[in-house]
Amino acid sequence: MSFIKDDHSEGPVAKKIEQQTAKLPSDLFLWAALGSMAASATLKLTGRGKTSLFVGQWATSFLLLGIYNKIVKVEGSDAKDPAGK
Repeated sequence: MSFIKDDHSEGPVAKKIEQQTAKLPSDLFLWAALGSMAASATLKLTGRGKTSLFVGQWATSFLLLGIYNKIVKVEGSDAKDPAGK
């Protein structure tokens, strides 16, 4: 039993987001995650513990956005709709 519809297509908003996201290099998100970890460590060392925790938690969001970016590039709506419509 398959729950995935073969005729599923993305709406216009999702297509626009995918088009813009696909323009970003994948390593941008990796560098953003590493930067947030470095900033978090710096904040911790300067005694700003709560701010350090807040900034350190951004790394997971950046990495998740990087995964989304990669999926869009490989399996986005353009993969099934070559005309990009």
